[in-house]
Amino acid sequence: MPPNAKGSDTAQPSVPADLPSPRAVVFDWDNTLVDTWPVIHASFKATMEAMGQEPWTLEQTKDRVSKSLRDAFPELFGDRWEEARDIYYSAFERAHLASLVPLQNARDVLDHLQGRDVPMALVSNKTGRYLRLEVDHLAWGGYFQSVVGAGDAVRDKPDPESLLMALAPTGLQIGPDIWFVGDSRSDLELARNAGCTGILVHPDPERAKSAFSDCLPRSQVANLDQLTYVLHRVG
Repeated sequence: MPPNAKGSDTAQPSVPADLPSPRAVVFDWDNTLVDTWPVIHASFKATMEAMGQEPWTLEQTKDRVSKSLRDAFPELFGDRWEEARDIYYSAFERAHLASLVPLQNARDVLDHLQGRDVPMALVSNKTGRYLRLEVDHLAWGGYFQSVVGAGDAVRDKPDPESLLMALAPTGLQIGPDIWFVGDSRSDLELARNAGCTGILVHPDPERAKSAFSDCLPRSQVANLDQLTYVLHRVG
């Protein structure tokens, strides 16, 4: 039974008639499957204060954090970016596993796809070793055929290289029937750049139109319960 029967107060999304059934689903990690904004924000706050910069608000962090650290920090901190990197990692390492929380219905959607024998993978702009530590901490490694983080491929998301690496164990070629599911600009840019189907997970129905007009998703869902609903509808 589609998850609408669970009694969600949120109206279920419209499903494009030509949305392809996925041969594989590749997920972003942070704030797509797990809630990590508190630790990311706190780590950025500690870094920016130490570097003499005005720290961002939580909402600014959510709007501005999308790139991998190796791409973002030289832009933010210039010649001192490696110093800032070390401060960030020190703050992050102290808290990221203890504060790791799966988003509601994350395991349900993974179980649903696994039950349909749809291959899954992860592509994240979180540094690869931290990403794999978090996957192992939740004992979710059995869901994913590959886990690709920042620094694992030659270039990070939104470059298609990271997606190619993630799909390699499946033997599948990139195409519209490969879904990339994420919450940020880099996720949708990757889907556009690679020619796969981008699915945005974000509760604001106008978010894609206002912030991602140049890389619109094929479908937007408010949460992972709605994603399972869409998966039921496409078969």
